Parts: sequence; C-alpha cells; structure tokens
Amino acid sequence: MKKLNLILLLLTFGSFSIEAQNAIEDFIPEGYVLYDTVFGDLNKDNKEDCILIIKGTNKDNFETNRFDEIVDRNRKGIIILFKTANGYQKVTENLECFSSENEDGGVYYAPELSFEVIRGNLVIHYAHGRYGWWKYTFRFQDSQFKLIGYDETNGGVVIRSETSINFLTKKKLTRENINEESEGNDEVFKETWSKIVINKLLNLSEIKDFDSLEMYKY
Repeated sequence: MKKLNLILLLLTFGSFSIEAQNAIEDFIPEGYVLYDTVFGDLNKDNKEDCILIIKGTNKDNFETNRFDEIVDRNRKGIIILFKTANGYQKVTENLECFSSENEDGGVYYAPELSFEVIRGNLVIHYAHGRYGWWKYTFRFQDSQFKLIGYDETNGGVVIRSETSINFLTKKKLTRENINEESEGNDEVFKETWSKIVINKLLNLSEIKDFDSLEMYKY
C-alpha cells in the first residue's frame, strides 16, 4: 500500500513538474518581460495557442523625450507557442522586431500596434488615426509563420486609397478614391489590379524591423 501511495505521489508531482516547465513565463528570455498575451488557434488543431509579446528591459534604452519625460524606448518582440497535450511548445520568435510604444509620433501620436488571430492566421495591425491603418497577415506553413498578405488604408474619415496584396496569388489590388468632394462614406473607388514579383514568402522570424518593411515596392 505504501509503495502504491509513493507511485501515485511521484506521478502527481511529475505532472506538476511538466506543467511548470511549460508555463508561458518559462519561455520569456532573460532581459525581457511579458508585455501582452494573445490566444487563438494558429495551426487548426482546435487548441488555444499563445502569442507572447515581450519587451526589453535594458536601462540604457530609457531616454528623455522632447517633453522632458523619461520614457522606455526598449523594443518589443514576439514569441509564438503551440498548445500541446503536455503544455506549450515554442514555434518561432523574433525578439526585437517592433518599436517601443513610446516612440515619438511627431505632430501626431505614434501608430498603435495590436495583435489578433483571424481564421487561423496571425494578424499584426497598426492603427494611425486620421492617417489610416495597415496590417500584416501571417500563416503557419512549412514550419514557419510566413507573410501571406498586406493591407493598408490611407485616410481617416475620408479614405483616399486602399491597397491589398496577396503574396500567395502574387496579385495586388489598389483602390483610389476619385470623388474629390467626398466627406466620408461616399467615396468612389477606381480599382486597379496588378501582378507582383516575389521569389519566396517572408518569414516572421526574419523581419528585423517592421517599420522598415517596404511594401510600396510590390
């Protein structure tokens, strides 16, 4: 009986050990802190995968802004974990591909960054008020998160133009508002389709800085 109790005890503590090793905090590297978490199924196995948004903690990156305020300019990164029967498994990471949330926006505020899972894809979205928004869509394939789509809208209340790029079909749609008297919700768009040249899909892990991506070249 004592032997049976000992086996049960070992199994119990063993299961806790496995779970502890797979807690999301265990995947945060030294020198970073957890900034945000997003959950959603990214590989179509009906399990809630986890997206960790992390931020550096280097004190050398604390700076004085133009308002004489001390701000944290440490960059942010992303770690993607797949949910498994035993916990989480790291699939990919990119530790410093996003600017700090405290960047100087000049005469306007800096773009607001957000993340969501839509139809199994990772969507990285930037909102910039009256200037519009843009987003990058990544899909997990060939063991990597690959950039399969890019969309942007220029303008706030009145939309001046829209662009949508499908890197899988290698097609680009541009919509230009030709209603010069538009006041919002009355835009008249002229659509233009074109083909893009791309040799391979870009991996999320390869992007050094999202602010430096040149989508206009496609």
